[in-house]
Amino acid sequence: MAKIQFCRGIDEEVVPEVRLTRSRSGDSGTATFIFTNPRILEQGNTEEITGMYLIDEEGEIITREVKGKFINGKPEALEAVHLMKSVAEWDRFMRFMERYAQENDLGFNKAE
Repeated sequence: MAKIQFCRGIDEEVVPEVRLTRSRSGDSGTATFIFTNPRILEQGNTEEITGMYLIDEEGEIITREVKGKFINGKPEALEAVHLMKSVAEWDRFMRFMERYAQENDLGFNKAE
């Protein structure tokens, strides 16, 4: 089961928009996750957000780069950036995303 958490033990139910970029050499990449009105913000648990945890049967991928977007003083979105610095990290991330996409009916659109 592939899931995303911002606070350990609380699964995020909102499915994010995910943008991927990869270097021309293929040895590094970036994944940007944008969660609009995520459940963690509804609960007022912003101080409990300790990172973004991508969890599946292989283990856990962690990123600490999580930013909030506020409109009129109210939290509206979260943006998390995950950097991949090797082909192995990219491959591991893609395996997670394949599982997460299957469970959440996500598609993939390749840039032209």
